[in-house]
Amino acid sequence: MPLRALLFDAVGTLIELAEPVGETYARAAARHGARISAWRLGDAFARVLGGSSPPAFPGPPAQTLARERAWWRELVRATFLAADSAVRPTDFEACFEELWRHYGSGAGWRARAGAHEALRALRADGIATAVVSNFDRRLHQVLADLQLAPWLDVVVLPSDVGAAKPDPAPLLAALARLDCAPEQAALVGDDPERDFAVARRLGLRAIDVRGLATLAALPAQVALLTRARDGSQEPPR
Repeated sequence: MPLRALLFDAVGTLIELAEPVGETYARAAARHGARISAWRLGDAFARVLGGSSPPAFPGPPAQTLARERAWWRELVRATFLAADSAVRPTDFEACFEELWRHYGSGAGWRARAGAHEALRALRADGIATAVVSNFDRRLHQVLADLQLAPWLDVVVLPSDVGAAKPDPAPLLAALARLDCAPEQAALVGDDPERDFAVARRLGLRAIDVRGLATLAALPAQVALLTRARDGSQEPPR
């Protein structure tokens, strides 16, 4: 069956951090009276985030964003405590607000190499594109700032369905909005559990961006994967 749509993960697939988290946090903390090394903050952030479930708050956009902001405030607070419980920003609220705004715009991110080229080629080939991410509602502004939004047909976030990957609900919502059957779609991602395992359970094909030199190679990989489904060969994983 011909491929009609690609569903993209966001962070690590279509976009990436402009710089390591620890560097951004350390610079913001220093402006607010706390000298903590970038390495310690980066390590603490990874540990705290790794132990947290993604925010998935359904409801009206303004209410949802407020709940997501509160979730991130607690995560940032926990990050500073885990990095050095004896050193605190003199004005935590101002420090958090700076970080919240930074990561809610294109300033904190960049498009992965080849992203624009790949999306333009897919649009020219008549393949619909969606982002299905565990990001919060700020992702809409990030994608707009990075000039990726015009090339995307659908964006589905946990707040849209009240669930986050690896729950299948976000993927199913994207397929429904694209009017596309699972066997007509592929998921492009980088996470074995949150991306590939759930995609394959639903019958989507899977493309691991870690095997691509840049996203510019994606259209050729899509063609290869389509031929493999037709029986010519199995695509690389």
